[in-house]
Amino acid sequence: MQRSGVYVKQTTGYRAFIPKPLPPKPTVKIEGELQNLLSRADMALARLDGVAQMLPNVDLFIAMYVKKEALLSSQIEGTQASLDDLFAYESGDKLENLNDVTEVVNYIKAMNYGLDRLQSLPMSLRLIKEIHALLLEGARGSERLPGEFKRSQNWIGPPGCTLNEASYVPPPPHEALEAMGSLEHYFHDKERLPILVNCALIHYQFETIHPFLDGNGRMGRLLVTFYLCWKGVLDKPLLYLSHYFKKNRQEYYDRLNMVRETGDYEQWVDYFLKGVEDIAGAAMDTARQILELQTNHRRLLWEKKISSPIAVGILEQLFYTPTVSIAQIAERFNVSYQAASTLVVQLEKVQILRETTGRKRDKRYVYSDYLNILAEGTKI
Repeated sequence: MQRSGVYVKQTTGYRAFIPKPLPPKPTVKIEGELQNLLSRADMALARLDGVAQMLPNVDLFIAMYVKKEALLSSQIEGTQASLDDLFAYESGDKLENLNDVTEVVNYIKAMNYGLDRLQSLPMSLRLIKEIHALLLEGARGSERLPGEFKRSQNWIGPPGCTLNEASYVPPPPHEALEAMGSLEHYFHDKERLPILVNCALIHYQFETIHPFLDGNGRMGRLLVTFYLCWKGVLDKPLLYLSHYFKKNRQEYYDRLNMVRETGDYEQWVDYFLKGVEDIAGAAMDTARQILELQTNHRRLLWEKKISSPIAVGILEQLFYTPTVSIAQIAERFNVSYQAASTLVVQLEKVQILRETTGRKRDKRYVYSDYLNILAEGTKI
């Protein structure tokens, strides 16, 4: 019998995959190159935690990284939104692609909610349902049972394909419910396997079960961060794999499918651990770039004699909201519109701010250097 599960013909003629519970039997073989890869991934995570301790405001870095992860994870599902759109939304701008941006905003809410709940609660199906409800609230898919497991058969394939044309058919509702119950038990397994390997297996199993009618991909990627934080592998939620999955999207689907077809969990764990090593390294580079930018622009303000407390305050605020208007600066720092305008002109002259609309009124300014660091990999 197949190691990962079996395809079972249903009464209406189609075949659905019924996964076996975790852990795999025989267990995942961690030896040779896979053992080396696991060691490198563990070390990369440890270094990432170390770099985070050096950041003057690690919570700000996390907040920005969550936004980037939300965007990338949503883009994988076809969402047409950019980082500029997200910051414009947060600044109160009206957007034509509001539905797309709402999906990204919901992802941020779901991430923050889940991380907060895991401070006092264990991983559970109840929590997964709560988070899923937030993901779909008021967005595309909001009519597709948010926060509830599927009651009808779902499938994966090109847009408009039928059940018989699907590239993958997950277990039907009753089988999916049983499989999710087994997965919940595995969350609390006594860790016969290393945590990163368990995390890879859990992500695979969730995507294979596909328990919701919509939002399974985003929910599965959220689970990676939730599980690692809950298990204490990360002190801070700094690892987000959507960039890696997006860069290697076809390989991602192929390797998930290879587990179902051949039972080869090891090749999937290999792919996942390479992603951990890759993204941990990229996050460290991003943190260093932001630190360097902050230092250089503080020095620039000092050299150009734009070092009033308000000017320095504007620079610090730009790391939270890199898209601003003169009116917002005036309100935020309790100064006149004219005073805020003068400061913005000064920051524009030294190329810290750049005007983006070309309008004479209601101008908007962006902290381009910072946004460019964050935006890597998010272009649609």
